[in-house]
Amino acid sequence: MKKIVYIVVVFSTLAFTSKVIINNTSVVIAPNSELIIKGTTNVNSFKCEFNINEINTPIPLYYKVIEDRIVFEKAKLVLSNDCFDCGNKGMNKDFMKLLKSDEYPEIELQLKEITKNNVSTMNALLELHIAGKSKSYHVPLTVNDNETIFVSGTLKVDITDFDLEAPKKALGLIVVSDDVEISFQLNFRECK
Repeated sequence: MKKIVYIVVVFSTLAFTSKVIINNTSVVIAPNSELIIKGTTNVNSFKCEFNINEINTPIPLYYKVIEDRIVFEKAKLVLSNDCFDCGNKGMNKDFMKLLKSDEYPEIELQLKEITKNNVSTMNALLELHIAGKSKSYHVPLTVNDNETIFVSGTLKVDITDFDLEAPKKALGLIVVSDDVEISFQLNFRECK
């Protein structure tokens, strides 16, 4: 089977041993994956969907299996801000301005660590980089593995943690909430 499945198997079998296994591989994200940023205003809701087809290079993964954890180095997903579509040009422009895209054109997600809960659920430690600021989050993941590894989860983010100010429209009558949700359903397959 593929190395990714091997990672999960090794991780499962070594859950409570003190042995350390060091390995690396590369994965690609399948086109049927999705990553969406959802938010609300005082009158409506919105969503900005990332064009997954823009991620066309393999993502290298360097990791160690340590007891009941997989610890990653350099496992990052870089998302170009201009690859998000919020539904219309005006909203796309506001989204780019919100993220300070002129100065910081990318969002970066770094996978730091995964801890296994049971066969299909894990907790991930992620570091999110937006507009020159970083914050760590613990995110519950659901994992299924067949031909690909399917990972899904939701990350709740307060944009003020990144010194971002929610836009106001119509002379302040429409106000965007500081809380947004990053929802992802990612299918990974190992590069051969």
